[in-house]
Amino acid sequence: MKKQLRVNPIDCVGHGLCAELLPELVTLDEWGYPILPARPVPRVLERQARRAVTDCPALALTLSDAS
Repeated sequence: MKKQLRVNPIDCVGHGLCAELLPELVTLDEWGYPILPARPVPRVLERQARRAVTDCPALALTLSDAS
């Protein structure tokens, strides 16, 4: 099943680590908050996406089933 990367904007404090770990999918806005694509994570990037989720200092990222 395809996975979707999501950010909880309330928990996110703009560290930007997600963009460093997964630059193929995550860009930062002018304040350092992540902008995520509205498409599922490509299978070849799922491992990096899981690492971004586990390494997020604010635990604001999730990787869930795409809807």
